[in-house]
Amino acid sequence: MRHALRIAMTTALIAAASTALSTAASPPLPVLAAPWIGPYGGVPAFDKASPAGLAPAMEAGMARQLAELQAIADDPAPATFENTIAAMERSGRALRRAYTVFGIYGSTLSDDAVQAVERELEPKLAAFRDRITQNDKLFARIAAVYDTRMTAGLTSEQQRLTWLTYTDLVRAGAKLDAASKTRLAEINQSLAGLFTRFSQNLLADEGSRFTQLGAEADLAGLPESLRAGYATDAESRGLKGRWVIANTRSSVEPFLTYSTRRDLREQVWREFVGRGDNGGARDNNAIIGEILQLRAERARLLGHPTHAHWRLENTMARTPERAMALMEAVWKPAVARVREEVADMQRVADAEGDKVTIEPWDYRFYAEKVRKAKYDLDTNELKPYLQLDKLREGMFFVAKELFGLVFKPLTPGTVPVYHPDVAVWEVSDLAGRHVGLWYFDPYARVGKQSGAWMNAYRDQERFDGEVTTIVSNNSNFVKGKPGEPVLISWDDAVTLFHEFGHALHGLASNVNYPSVSGTAVARDYVEFPSQLLEHWLPTQKILDRYAVHHQSGEPIPAELVAKVERAKNFNQGFATVEYLAGALIDMKLHLAAQPGARIDPDMFERETLAALGMPREIVMRHRTPQFGHIFSGDGYSAGYYSYLWSDTLTADAWEAFTAGEGAWDRGMAKRLRDNVFSVGNTIDPSDGYRAFRGRDPGIDALMRKRGFLPPSSPTQP
Repeated sequence: MRHALRIAMTTALIAAASTALSTAASPPLPVLAAPWIGPYGGVPAFDKASPAGLAPAMEAGMARQLAELQAIADDPAPATFENTIAAMERSGRALRRAYTVFGIYGSTLSDDAVQAVERELEPKLAAFRDRITQNDKLFARIAAVYDTRMTAGLTSEQQRLTWLTYTDLVRAGAKLDAASKTRLAEINQSLAGLFTRFSQNLLADEGSRFTQLGAEADLAGLPESLRAGYATDAESRGLKGRWVIANTRSSVEPFLTYSTRRDLREQVWREFVGRGDNGGARDNNAIIGEILQLRAERARLLGHPTHAHWRLENTMARTPERAMALMEAVWKPAVARVREEVADMQRVADAEGDKVTIEPWDYRFYAEKVRKAKYDLDTNELKPYLQLDKLREGMFFVAKELFGLVFKPLTPGTVPVYHPDVAVWEVSDLAGRHVGLWYFDPYARVGKQSGAWMNAYRDQERFDGEVTTIVSNNSNFVKGKPGEPVLISWDDAVTLFHEFGHALHGLASNVNYPSVSGTAVARDYVEFPSQLLEHWLPTQKILDRYAVHHQSGEPIPAELVAKVERAKNFNQGFATVEYLAGALIDMKLHLAAQPGARIDPDMFERETLAALGMPREIVMRHRTPQFGHIFSGDGYSAGYYSYLWSDTLTADAWEAFTAGEGAWDRGMAKRLRDNVFSVGNTIDPSDGYRAFRGRDPGIDALMRKRGFLPPSSPTQP
């Protein structure tokens, strides 16, 4: 998940004004920063948005928040929770509204004009975050409330919010001396510019570099649905009569799985893994080196030996050592499993007389052959039953059964959208009470970042009255011909459910203050709800009702479902090593980086993977020059391990369901909602998990889930 648009108070106490501001009456706001109007408590004014309106809205929103926060700092009354912490929660509304639209343009509608605005604004955003962090009068009031939080009659949520506000500001440098604050501000502004350059370079390589096919022979082995999708992409680029494999995961991985043209598989693979690493103006290696040095220097200023130590201080793991211990415990059995998988593939290749040694561009292709030989399962058999629209209805069924959330599509035009591909649903509870809105943007297009993610356009809150949430899911499926269903792979279906889990985390939120709402939790906890939701995809109820053939309407055959179940741990060595290699490189880079010492990212990647014993047949899921999670912002930096940490919870939580009444156990679902999905960051995540499960998790469930230990209980409800 990339929470590209989320602005929690503790990470976006942002103010802007290059001119002096006062607490006098504020000027009218530009439309993109103005209060939202319309139904459902107001909705984003996407119909009035344009690249030209982004900078004025952001500037005005930032200026407004600076004035609001300065008024809090200047309040002559003694500091209290209400006139300081709660007042801060009320601040920044205009900026949040502007940033929602700004972020959407940057992630889904990026062009030269948008990128110019990003380059202009990102350093300003960093600078004015620091102006808030370094506002001594404001921090003194926060510290006063913090010091009395346990004796002032605050609720537990208010105590936690006060603690988070104070500790996050301290972590951001509020207690530094003047010289250190000045240098910290310089570092943050430099990093903001580097993050923007990294992201824009990557987006350019994903949008402008692609593989063009011109003959039917180039399509050998590809199913018809893929051919149609590639043809549609080509036509959208003015290449009618040809086929385009875009430089995105959703386009590349199916080609690598099914194409019998080994030469083209290698060509497509090299283009994909070379993103950001092609030399010239868009190469990201030098940028990464600068980012690592600046992060290391910032960590030292803030009193930590490395960036990794600083980042993990407020996570579940707490220290890099604990995160590394988990990764190393899984790495060795995963690599051992890869050796077995490669041997199986090589035997198949030899038996077919292919006279090849398995290379990275062969892995998915021969893995499919092994899957078919071992389990009589060809994943291409699944695709006719995996219609995007039907699976979306299946997700809605899970939401209703587990959490009592009902999705109703809005008639197009009811609310504005930013692109014709976007559709909107109203979400209500079983009593018909409005809960929020869900926007869905499913298709790839030029100017849209690759991958899949969730955003919160507006967070749920109620401390000044009920405010309902607005969330979105974003994917990059290849759009088919008009009127034809979009068929997706099993892996893409898993990702669809995963990201919907993030959306449900936002929609189920039931807290008072927006900064602790929804997905505003520790980085290594936020993936737990989403990873857990993946487990409902292969349940019998979902497959019987929603995995239906796109032509006949018949449900997926029981024997095919049984094959999927038997093969559920197939290729887990590959999946684990591909991911974990990136997580280890991320952590080791940030442990090794020191101020003033330049790291060569390509060399570090090669040498570190060799020392780890990385199988030569696999590359990292995200190679360093394209590792947007890590280098397009601080969010997942030294934190990519979070997916594995969260999956430890996920595996243990799923066994709680399967050891009981199964996936649809309403009592267990209620405990999950009450202690995980609805509480946001109002409680420590370890306490929340313990309240749900009755104990702390262990690693055994994770190892069983990935097939590295024998199963101890059935996993198919």
